[in-house]
Amino acid sequence: MAAHRRVTLVAFTALAPVSWGTTYAVTTEFLPPGRPLFTALVRALPAGLLLLALVRVLPRGAWWWKASVLGALNIGAFFPLLFLSAYRLPGGMAAVVGSAGPLLVVGLSALLLGRRPAVRDVLAGTAAAFGVSMVVLDAAGALDPLGVAAALASTASMSTGTVLTQRWGRPEGVGPLALTGWQLTAGGLLIAPLAFLAEGAPPALDAPAAGGYVYLAVVNTAVAYGLWFRGIGRLTATQVTLLGPLSPLTAAVIGWAALGESLTASQLVGMALAFGATLAGQLTGVPARDRNRARGLDTDAVPCPRSGILGGPPPGGTRAASADPRGDAR
Repeated sequence: MAAHRRVTLVAFTALAPVSWGTTYAVTTEFLPPGRPLFTALVRALPAGLLLLALVRVLPRGAWWWKASVLGALNIGAFFPLLFLSAYRLPGGMAAVVGSAGPLLVVGLSALLLGRRPAVRDVLAGTAAAFGVSMVVLDAAGALDPLGVAAALASTASMSTGTVLTQRWGRPEGVGPLALTGWQLTAGGLLIAPLAFLAEGAPPALDAPAAGGYVYLAVVNTAVAYGLWFRGIGRLTATQVTLLGPLSPLTAAVIGWAALGESLTASQLVGMALAFGATLAGQLTGVPARDRNRARGLDTDAVPCPRSGILGGPPPGGTRAASADPRGDAR
């Protein structure tokens, strides 16, 4: 892959976590409070159905269960678990746990893809997690065991889903938008009964709330996840997972620029460290066999590459996606 094409691909993929970093501000400023599952449902299901209507491609054969598994891991389980952790943990603790995603993906890549962990990958992932912790960990409070467990489970769910996304690739002739639509629809259908059982009927919406939900469903989810899953097929694990810290960093910048939050010297150092680790992670090359996935070939028919996958993190965004705007509410 030519250098300029790789830079362009990384830049477009990075728009996904940057978009997710706007979720906290949108939900706190425009959406009704206390409806995390409804917000997750509105983000996932309409976006998935919209993409299905655009691409008009449904899964075939084994891809019915594969899409369901990926949708459950990347969307259906990840969203509610992330929301639960955000409600029960202080400040940006959920973001710190989520920032460990690149390290978890490196381990899963070794287990499921046969890729030997590189020292540079581990160091970059560690530096990114430490930098994010410097940005978001200024809120005091006791840690809730259930919240910590939910944060770990959400990170593990998304990390496993993204590794499997690269392992399975895409069916021949199926683009990233179709794969994204399958997963969002499957995940949304999984969330729907939970949302109505736990939160009841949908809330009344005014114009700002309706606009906020449209933004979350279209830009923050359909477009962002389309870019994210496209990046999974063409970049290595380290490259994509280390774009994840851009989400809490974006949230911190928005909190400072638009919501009147202040940034301390240690937070600025942490932002620089996390951003530097993100850039360092893009130095990893793309193995030649990964180009099969870029062409949309299913890895069931192509030898599984020994490269990595995408990473974390992903979507969340509820008013409680922590009281701290620097939390990782994707």
